[in-house]
Amino acid sequence: MKAGTPDLAILGQRIRHFRGERGLTLDQVGEMVGLAGSQLSLIENGKREPKLSTLDALALALDVELAELLAREAPSRRAALELELGRAQSSPLYASLGLPPIRPGRGISDESLEAIVGLHRELQRRASEAIATPEEARRANTDLRERMRERANYLPDIELLAEEQVRASGHRTGALTHREVSVMAERLGFQLIYVNDLPDSTRSITDLANGRIYLPPASIPGGHGLRSMALQAMAHRLLGHTPPASYDEFLWQRLEINYFAAACLMPQEASVAFLQAAKKEKRLAIEDFRDAFGVTHEAAALRFTNLATSQLDMTVHFLRVAGDGALLKGYENDGLPLPTDVTGSIEGQWVCKQWSARRAFEHTNRTTENYQYTDTPAGTFWDATQTGRTDAAEFSITVGVPFNQAKWFRGRETTVRAVSTCPDEACCRRAPDGLAERWAGKAWPSARLHAHVLSPLPSGTFPGVDDAEVYEFLEAHADH
Repeated sequence: MKAGTPDLAILGQRIRHFRGERGLTLDQVGEMVGLAGSQLSLIENGKREPKLSTLDALALALDVELAELLAREAPSRRAALELELGRAQSSPLYASLGLPPIRPGRGISDESLEAIVGLHRELQRRASEAIATPEEARRANTDLRERMRERANYLPDIELLAEEQVRASGHRTGALTHREVSVMAERLGFQLIYVNDLPDSTRSITDLANGRIYLPPASIPGGHGLRSMALQAMAHRLLGHTPPASYDEFLWQRLEINYFAAACLMPQEASVAFLQAAKKEKRLAIEDFRDAFGVTHEAAALRFTNLATSQLDMTVHFLRVAGDGALLKGYENDGLPLPTDVTGSIEGQWVCKQWSARRAFEHTNRTTENYQYTDTPAGTFWDATQTGRTDAAEFSITVGVPFNQAKWFRGRETTVRAVSTCPDEACCRRAPDGLAERWAGKAWPSARLHAHVLSPLPSGTFPGVDDAEVYEFLEAHADH
């Protein structure tokens, strides 16, 4: 034990508790064990570690077994509250308030102590939620991107886990079926249940008590979305996740479950065989990879980034860009100069108007990929871009490589070429001098801010999740 640790504090509480039960004073017990009352007080307050011989003498004086004296539980509800209050008042959070500590003497009733400790709990809860600010989220996203860049966006342990689970389901070739996903869930002791009343803030809910995974009904029969959501829910269990203690941990867990789902839907062995064959024939294409495994274009593009460096010996970049040009998601290990702010964050930054990720929106034929070479200050890159639309807005998905690796891809023969000098603002962000002079002082644009960049994250045990709705949902389905 070390002075000031919870173990010493509990020991002191137990000594005080047994001394009080026997109606003995500090001086009386101190005389029985050869200590001054002041020295015994230090032990009871957790500020001094007693010798083993002193502990033996105390157990004898208080007429308790030594094991009982050394038990690691608080001796009473009151003692537990006093210990919790002591820990709370010694925390940096309480120290930052500049308030004096409260000594829980006999003059404070149990009810008052309950209320004080409850306030400390709420203070800690709110402080934990406040961590998930936009600034913290941006920093965490940047750290995570750098972490994955160092690993070439490849997680071998999850690859192995996914292969094992997929093979155990009976899957051999082709797209992973809904039935095989259900078998994977059953092997983990879960049943997949599709319901219409999931809380808006959740994608799925796992009922650990009754072995159920609740999912929304299929909007597209046979679609990839439900398989992915079910696999993500299972991944939490397979990877031993616990409620995240920070936004960093939350993001890492999300990355891991998404990676697991993708590795199941596009297993490494089959995916690498497909991609290596296409590379050998110089016809690599994300749209072919997508169709071979029955997934979305974005899922196939992201999965390609997992395997490109480690399995195909090529560097790569990936971009998801909103219709207004804001970068929503990005990865690169090929030197493409992604736009960043002063913190190194890329989320919400504007992509150059000359890049394929934005020029693709100008095309009327969006059923196939658009190909382009782009000259940048970091070199020339080849890109394949596919556009899409959600209910809210349009977006583009881009996968690209340096010029010398374009030879492996279908679309390498394109004659479309552009020049980008970004991050030089004169490239596409700053108006020509003549135009700027003409309109200076004659226009007043009202800026529209991106909520995903500037808004605080909602509160909850998990960022963005409404706990009350989740618990109400589980209660409603408990008897089903």
